[in-house]
Amino acid sequence: MPLGPLTTYRVGGAAALFVSLETDEDLEATATAMVASGLPVLVVGRGSNLLVADAGFPGIAVQLGERWSQVEVGDTTVEGTVVHAGGAASLPVVARRTAEVGLTGFEWAVGVPGSVGGAVRMNAGGHGSDVAASLLGVRVLDLRRGEDEVVPVTDLDLGYRRSSLRSDQVVLRADLQLHPGDAAQSRAEIAEIVRWRREHQPGGPNAGSVFTNPEGDSAGRLVETAGCKGLRVGTASVSTKHANFIQADPGGSADDVRALMDEVVRRVAEHAGVVLHPETRMVGFEEETR
Repeated sequence: MPLGPLTTYRVGGAAALFVSLETDEDLEATATAMVASGLPVLVVGRGSNLLVADAGFPGIAVQLGERWSQVEVGDTTVEGTVVHAGGAASLPVVARRTAEVGLTGFEWAVGVPGSVGGAVRMNAGGHGSDVAASLLGVRVLDLRRGEDEVVPVTDLDLGYRRSSLRSDQVVLRADLQLHPGDAAQSRAEIAEIVRWRREHQPGGPNAGSVFTNPEGDSAGRLVETAGCKGLRVGTASVSTKHANFIQADPGGSADDVRALMDEVVRRVAEHAGVVLHPETRMVGFEEETR
C-alpha cells in the first residue's frame, strides 16, 4: 500500500500490509492478528507529521476508518462541557464544530491539519495552546497487547510535542473539556488564525514545522540565521516563506527530505551550537524518530 499519498509530504514508499479499521470487529480481529504476527506496526493518521522512507515500511500500516471521525458534544458540568472526538477526526473540523455550538478552548486547532489521534500522540499545539490544555483522557487500542482501554490524561505524560503513547497504540477517541464561549467570537478567532497561517506559512507538500523550538528560541530563526532558507537537496527545499518548513517537489523523494533535514541540523549546529530535533516522525530510515 503506497503511504506517500496518505501523508501531506506526498512522497515516500509503501507499507508491506495495510489495514483500515472500520468496525469493533475489525479492532478485535486486527489486535489479535498483530499480536500473533510480531510484525512492526505503523499507525497512520492524516499523515501531517509523517515521513516514510522511499524504501517503505516492512510491516503493517493501520489507519482508522470514517467511523472514528465523529465529534459528539456530551454533558456539561461546572468544570465545562465534554466533547468526544474520534481519533480519525480532523482537528480543523473539531475546532469549527465546537466553536459553532458556543464552546471555546479548541480554536487554535483550526490551523493544524492532523487527526485527533495524532495530535494526542505528539501533544500538538499552536497559537498559545495545545492538546494537554483540554484533554481529559483517551480510549486506546494497544496493538502490542490486544487491549482496548481508557487512559486518563494523567497517565499520558504529556509534554512539549510528546506523550507516553507508543507507535503501536491507536487513539480511538479523545475526551476534551471545553468551556462556554461566544460562537461569533470563536469564529472570528478561527478566521484570524487561518489568515495568519496563510500569510506566514507555505502551502504545498509539507508537514508543518520540521523542528521543535529549543527552549527560549525559535527553530525557524535558527534555520534562517544559519543561511538555510531556500536550501535544496534534490527534490526537497527549505521554504523561503518560513524557514522551519521543508517542501517536497511533486513526485519527489522522501530520502531527499530526510537528507535536507540532516543538512539543516548540521549547519545550525555549526553556526549556533544548537542541535535541532525533528517534530516529524520518520519511518523506514536507518535511524527512526519515534
